[in-house]
Amino acid sequence: MTIPLSISPAVKSALEEGWPVVALESTIISHGLPRPDNLEAARRFEQLLTDMGVVPATIAVLDGELKAGLTDDELVRVASEDIPKLSVRDLPIALARGGSGATTVAATSSIAHIAGIRVFATGGLGGVHRGASETFDESADLTVLSQVPITVVSAGVKSILDIPATLERLETLSVPVLGYGTTRFPSFWLTDSGHELDWSVPDAAAVADVMAARDALGQQAGILVANPLPVEQQLDPAVHDRALADALRMADEQGLSGKEVTPFLLLTIVGLTGGESLAVNLKIAENNIRVAGEIALSWAGR
Repeated sequence: MTIPLSISPAVKSALEEGWPVVALESTIISHGLPRPDNLEAARRFEQLLTDMGVVPATIAVLDGELKAGLTDDELVRVASEDIPKLSVRDLPIALARGGSGATTVAATSSIAHIAGIRVFATGGLGGVHRGASETFDESADLTVLSQVPITVVSAGVKSILDIPATLERLETLSVPVLGYGTTRFPSFWLTDSGHELDWSVPDAAAVADVMAARDALGQQAGILVANPLPVEQQLDPAVHDRALADALRMADEQGLSGKEVTPFLLLTIVGLTGGESLAVNLKIAENNIRVAGEIALSWAGR
């Protein structure tokens, strides 16, 4: 069986000509933002790249096909239909059944790699969950990033996760983490998680240099570019800390576990912050998309 991969004409032409391309995930559209604002945001994300001279490639699975680059009608489908999240383990099932779904960071990375795309912008990477020593709950994002040579721009990981354990896991998996203009690892809504990074890069050209060196060494692991929000755009730390503590307590009181925990915490934090965390989510996505676009331009210019 050949891989049912559909690459849009614009993305296909860009890859063949060596033009800059950035992959975008679809889970943020289908599950991360409320309707109908999610469709407007998806179009804005793509336009940000187009305005930079970069070709956007939103990734999804539609009707049993891996999609690298969506038409506007397909964006509408992802934004309006009740489709499931798909991680890497779900892809063969969705393809076999002719199904559709929005791709997580892990699935997006995998499909982008199959399509030949080297740079991917997301909001926050998945990681090791709190209490993972008992639950073994760890995102597939980490494993996949250790297996595909894609450069992922992310605002670190969400503070609902175990950040020190996530950084340790990335080190074990030999995934380099580059602070983009910083030596501190961001924690999504907050500019600084309090954890120091071993490596920092000043700009997109420096990231492209690391990508080239990795290729020369024949290494397969991806690169995580940790891109913090400017301090003035982050969620107020006091508001964040209070909302996180309350959300964790509420999850514990309700006895939530496994897949139930993360969506509950995120939705609860939106409510506890009066929607502020959701507004910051959009700033994070746009900030990462711009940096990913700069990296793609530098990579294409080598």
